[in-house]
Amino acid sequence: MAKAGKGKRKGKSISRKKPSSRGSVRPTWQWPALPEEPVSYRRIFWWLSAAIAVLMLALSLGSGINEDDKYQIDYSEKLVNYYTTLGQDTSALYVEKGNMHYYGGCYELMAGFLNHALGFTEKEEAYHTTRHLLIAVFGFLGLLFTALLGRELAGWRLAGLVLILGFLSPRYLGHSLMNPKDIPFAAGVAMSMYFLVRWLRSMPEIRWKNMLGLAAGIGVALGVRAGGLILFGYVGLFTLLDFVRQHGWQGLFSRSDLSLKYALYGGGILLAGFFFGLLFWPYGMQAPIAHTLEALAAFAKFGTRIRVLFEGQSLMSDQLPWYYPFSWIYRSIPMSVFLGFVAGLLLMKRLFKRYDPLILGLALFSFFFPLFYIVVKDSLLYDGWRHLIFVYPGMLLFAATTWLYLIDRFREKGQMRYAILGIFVLSLLEPAWFIAKNSSYPYVYFNPLAGGISHAFGRYETDYWGVSVRQAVREMEHKGLIPAEGEQPLKVVSSFWYNTSLYLRKYGDRVKADYVRYSNRFDKTWDYGVFPSRYLRGPHLLAGTWPSSRTIAKIEAQGVPLTAVYEAGNSEPFEAAKAIKAKDWQKAISLLEREVDLHADNAWAWRNLAMAYLNSGQAAKAKRAAEQSLQVAPNDTGGLYFLALAELNLDDRSSAERHLFRILEVDSEHALAYFYLGLLHMQQNDLNRALKEVLQSIKYNPRFTNAYELAAQIYEKMGDAQNAARYRQAIQKIK
Repeated sequence: MAKAGKGKRKGKSISRKKPSSRGSVRPTWQWPALPEEPVSYRRIFWWLSAAIAVLMLALSLGSGINEDDKYQIDYSEKLVNYYTTLGQDTSALYVEKGNMHYYGGCYELMAGFLNHALGFTEKEEAYHTTRHLLIAVFGFLGLLFTALLGRELAGWRLAGLVLILGFLSPRYLGHSLMNPKDIPFAAGVAMSMYFLVRWLRSMPEIRWKNMLGLAAGIGVALGVRAGGLILFGYVGLFTLLDFVRQHGWQGLFSRSDLSLKYALYGGGILLAGFFFGLLFWPYGMQAPIAHTLEALAAFAKFGTRIRVLFEGQSLMSDQLPWYYPFSWIYRSIPMSVFLGFVAGLLLMKRLFKRYDPLILGLALFSFFFPLFYIVVKDSLLYDGWRHLIFVYPGMLLFAATTWLYLIDRFREKGQMRYAILGIFVLSLLEPAWFIAKNSSYPYVYFNPLAGGISHAFGRYETDYWGVSVRQAVREMEHKGLIPAEGEQPLKVVSSFWYNTSLYLRKYGDRVKADYVRYSNRFDKTWDYGVFPSRYLRGPHLLAGTWPSSRTIAKIEAQGVPLTAVYEAGNSEPFEAAKAIKAKDWQKAISLLEREVDLHADNAWAWRNLAMAYLNSGQAAKAKRAAEQSLQVAPNDTGGLYFLALAELNLDDRSSAERHLFRILEVDSEHALAYFYLGLLHMQQNDLNRALKEVLQSIKYNPRFTNAYELAAQIYEKMGDAQNAARYRQAIQKIK
């Protein structure tokens, strides 16, 4: 029989020798030998691995820049400067934007040095292509180490299944093309789990390759994010479980020499991994323990609060329900993994009996523990489950193991076997088709259980990083919109300015790119606008009024718009914005009335028309304009606000109160809504309620002097002259 790793003669089987126990008492339990398999299985696996690696690298060439790269690249350059100046340039020790100093620089250093060696700068697309290629390498390594862990569990067939399931996981694949934080971290976790099992298999023999591999995996994870410390728990827990199942609990004391050996070498591995990770993290080097704990505390709450689309509602990221990550995983993993994982939970007893329970337990623990931990800690999450991609290798391995078990279990039962194989193949075809059709942004995938991306649109974020901006700019180029040398410069605005500007930089002064919020898109003059769907409210998207009638191109996934290119066309909205700024309400009304005649789906125009009508004393017309605004963009807080003000002017207090409360349902931090509710309830002599509301207004806008004055008036009505004076003094301090 050929030794594992040789495989010289076709058709021969390979197996692994059991680890030697020389110099020690034979344990009561030993690791099971791997199944005997034809050498061809191993060869097929490595050929499949090579093919998948090439495909991932090729796909990364077509992926767009993600919006967060503006933080990543800045940090990458600061890290390169820190190391090339031997620590003299300390800008990497504190990076206010994005708090990047809390992250390790494992990936960013590699990407930075590689780009510098190749002579690429941030202004060149080649710079970003290099970054994407390197991310794809990490993404592939994450899959490879998960597959090799499957090899340790059940041989090369399982390893191959893991590769196929992982590559045909659009979310994982999509992030492997452009996510520089979560993918390298996941790769480090997968690498650590593989070498942990290899190390435990070899113990009590000392095989340095396994120990160094485990330390390197821990170092890579820690070198990306301080959360890599979770691997300390994995190593400690599963080393203990393996020791106890081999030697029993009494072995901890009766075999103290052996347990001490496990502890010393395990501790050494962890220590080496920790310091290896610090090599990539300047901020961590300054105070390894204190700064690691500081970074962990910061990540637990993800300091940045952003608005997130979830279940059709735009919620702040600290207001999301506890099941947010579970819901996202359920909706966005492919059916092949979902069916395998659920079936595996139902067949868990049989799986644990057939396959090594320690490896299966590691797979399940690495999936469930982080999810339950963040629920208990109430950690902030957003952008789906990208922060938790590192739990996917465990899920992937468990699902693939279930499929292998079912295929083997019914091998002799023809009809059942073909049914299982048929279901398996069909479950792979759907995500494969999605990847093929949306190869530049497969991370927007939703599975059939969620109704696909068409049902998710308006209910969940799709292209939350604006990756499809690249294709939008390409569409502009294909349409010949870029001016020639000497012509009038083109003005392009975008709510994702960073991505857009990078793809337009090559045109120099021929194109001027600028940032504008979609809701305020006419505050600046422009020729074309590039607007992804991110940050639009769910009801607006579901109303079917985005992209608007100004659209000249749109980038879609399965017929669902991800990014739209707008043409400015007529000048009325830009002129109206100037008139509004000058408070020339009659001119603004005239211009906006012409605009809504041309583009009735312009919620911005209807909203500002309502404001102009209000300021010119035409409350009835203002109400109608605000209602039209809400027809285009339901639940838009601006439209609701002007509708409430119009109703107050028309003395329809109950309707105004209802719409002000509706604003707070949509945006619980809307200072103006609280202010007018306070005013309304003060007029109704409901002073306690009014005071509570106006104090909320001050809380969310501490410089809103009208709210301080209203609070002072309420206190006066309550007979509290001291507090009334205090709030009036606060107005003077603000001024």
